[in-house]
Amino acid sequence: MRGIKKLDSFMVRQFMLLFVATFFICQFVLMMQFLWRYVEELIGKGISMEIMAQFFWYMGLSLVPQALPLTLLLSSLITFGNLGESSELTAIKAAGISLMQAMRSLIVVAVLTTVCSFYFQNYIAPAANLKMMQLLISMKQKSPEMEIPEGIFYGGIPGSNIYVQKKDMETGKLYGIMIYRRTASWEDQQIILADSGMLQSTADKQHLRLSLWSGEWLENMQSQQLGGTATVPYQRQTFVTKVLLLDYDGDFNMTDAALISGDARNKGLSQILHDRDSLSQAYDSIGREFYTSAQKRYFSARTLSHRDSLTAQKRAQKAEMNPDTLFNRLSEERKQRAVNLAQSQVQTHLSELSFNQMITKDGDREIRLHELEAINKFTLALSCLIFFFIGASLGAIIRKGGLGFPVIVSVFVFIVFFILDYTGTQMAKSGAWGVWFGKLLATAVLAPLAVFFTYKANNDSAVFNMDAYRTLFRRMLGLRLHRHVNSKEVIIEDPIYSVDSCYLLQINEDIKQYSAEHKLLHLPNPVKVFFRPGDDQTIEQIVEKLEDTIDDLSNSKDRQIISLLNQYPIVATRAHTRPFRQKWLNIVTGLILPLGLFFYLRMCRFRLRLRKDLGKITETNREMVNRIAEYAPPAPVTLADLEHMTFIEELIREVEAKRQKQRI
Repeated sequence: MRGIKKLDSFMVRQFMLLFVATFFICQFVLMMQFLWRYVEELIGKGISMEIMAQFFWYMGLSLVPQALPLTLLLSSLITFGNLGESSELTAIKAAGISLMQAMRSLIVVAVLTTVCSFYFQNYIAPAANLKMMQLLISMKQKSPEMEIPEGIFYGGIPGSNIYVQKKDMETGKLYGIMIYRRTASWEDQQIILADSGMLQSTADKQHLRLSLWSGEWLENMQSQQLGGTATVPYQRQTFVTKVLLLDYDGDFNMTDAALISGDARNKGLSQILHDRDSLSQAYDSIGREFYTSAQKRYFSARTLSHRDSLTAQKRAQKAEMNPDTLFNRLSEERKQRAVNLAQSQVQTHLSELSFNQMITKDGDREIRLHELEAINKFTLALSCLIFFFIGASLGAIIRKGGLGFPVIVSVFVFIVFFILDYTGTQMAKSGAWGVWFGKLLATAVLAPLAVFFTYKANNDSAVFNMDAYRTLFRRMLGLRLHRHVNSKEVIIEDPIYSVDSCYLLQINEDIKQYSAEHKLLHLPNPVKVFFRPGDDQTIEQIVEKLEDTIDDLSNSKDRQIISLLNQYPIVATRAHTRPFRQKWLNIVTGLILPLGLFFYLRMCRFRLRLRKDLGKITETNREMVNRIAEYAPPAPVTLADLEHMTFIEELIREVEAKRQKQRI
């Protein structure tokens, strides 16, 4: 017990040193990735170092929950990789300590990190994210000349909306400018069109200087300006160069936090659940109000229209006319008026329904965002524990330390997690997937992998044995394996050529009898294949006898005999009878029609291959017997000798004695 306690302290020391180092590395990478998204909006704004330091501090705090899972993954992978590479992990297992016992102190550390991650997300990260977003919005608004986007109207300047078709980031020039200026009166509006321009802050940071070139100025004229006798509604002037001075406070002013406090990312779990219930209740009442209003309006309209339709129908029956006939008898002016009225009513109803849909859709999205953020606090904390088991197990299996291969594996696992989590989150936000399904997708995929890798590492299983996976892949697809027999430099005992020739001739006779009894070209009975047990023992005996003969002839010094041995195919002895050896697997496969059809066709393919292999074996046996007769006289055994059972029994006893001697 004392040794295990020392081992626990040793494991914790090794792990914590790497944990601290990798945490700062992961935190730095995430901060740079986040900063890269807003680098154009922060540089060149004249922001003081104090404000930038606050921004980086709050950004670092908000990214800690995302850095912890990656830190646990990388540090556990490097820790156990180093132990495996230096054979320390082998020594630990040789002392009778299992991998789970060696990991137990680190499991406690991972659980504590998971609890800290949840606490951080619930209390510290929301406040830090609120401060960070407040600073970010304030920094964006400090110098709007750098913030004006392309292709959309920008309303960040008080009293004006500016549209820019193209912006040159190097020179600061704006192209394709359209400005809509608002004043206190709606009758006095201005529209300015310019080919190009430039927006700059003045030295006192209280105004913006807008230089325009090659444009037009359109302005509504008030009736007071023309004495009430104006006949021209607006004035229009063309200019080559014009300079506008726009009022704007360019100093750094902190944005009101109340404007962004409704974001779910800025709330703790209790506040999210409370606000989610409030939002659900509010939008439910709005939906009920829409439904009641529509029911009253449309029900009364349907009642009136139903009465009108009955009256019109009675009139039409009396006049032996239908509504189309009545419509056609109207004048062209009344027809057009009726059509316009109907279209106007339909358009009004569509606009009202579209407006109601927009309100309810925004409400549903806001509710989903709160639910996603509530689930995210649990899944992101749980991912710390999942990543620890994945990293520790892979490190024990791969046994490669340092920052090379472990970093590649960690990045790959994290990318898989990020893709699954991002896809599920976006699909849940849009309403295409359920909130629980979308947010738990990444956890549901990686949790079984963590259990699988931990089980394999604890049992010293070769997870990354490519030969095993290649063999399994070949067996599933029925790919053929080729025989490779090489000449031996040292031969202890030469083969008994006469006995081998006898066996080869006997194998040919067995193959001939087997082909006569088994019609391999006929389709097998599916009921016998999937629901009745039984193996082809005859072909197993033939192949076993052939392999023993090949093994004995592989001791030959003749290159031609070795070459002929490589021509023998490797025969699958069970694939032509049933898909699996387990009876229950065959039954399940037979009940699932698509899967059963695949394995049935695969089995038919192996029956055709077996027929071809038996023909190849028969032909190669003849060539081998002829070569043995040339290479090792006296002449090999003939078919006539096979009729004498005594001779065969003597040969068999001789071979068995030889093999028994080789075993000894």
